[in-house]
Amino acid sequence: MLIFHISTVSDWTRAQADGAYTTSTRGRTLEQEGFLHAARREQVRGVFERYYADLAEPLVLLTVDTDRLEEAGVPWREDAVGDDRYPHVYGALPPAAVVRVTPMTRNGVAASFTELFLREALVAAAWLLGAMLLAALGVVLGRATGTAWGPFLGGVVGLVVGGAVAVLLSRRRGRR
Repeated sequence: MLIFHISTVSDWTRAQADGAYTTSTRGRTLEQEGFLHAARREQVRGVFERYYADLAEPLVLLTVDTDRLEEAGVPWREDAVGDDRYPHVYGALPPAAVVRVTPMTRNGVAASFTELFLREALVAAAWLLGAMLLAALGVVLGRATGTAWGPFLGGVVGLVVGGAVAVLLSRRRGRR
């Protein structure tokens, strides 16, 4: 069976170096909680929205194979939590039990590295296109001046302004 755990990238990186993952949930350790919180696939979105939606730090979704947990001698079980049941891991999670690590987007969707790369590439291309359009507009306006340097200077100004706007907006987007 596969179960899932949301982790910060820094916690997961530390676990790989240490050989054991011990973060129960955001801000709580295995020692403090007594187990590691996990979720079934359909529960991941709700867990993200309740505990991680406001976190700016990059997140990954760990896919844990319960057979590998059992092989490593780490007990787990589903426990009642309110009106539902959630999987809990009663020991340190060995990185070898994690069969997939998937980056999560800012809205809590697990996305492949390829999907995230393509999304960022498309955003960069859109910014570039916007800067080029402003440069073209600058050339047109520069021609209206009737001087030899007008189109060139208008294009440069348009490109610089478009580039600056693109950089400022992409930095602002990265802080969300």
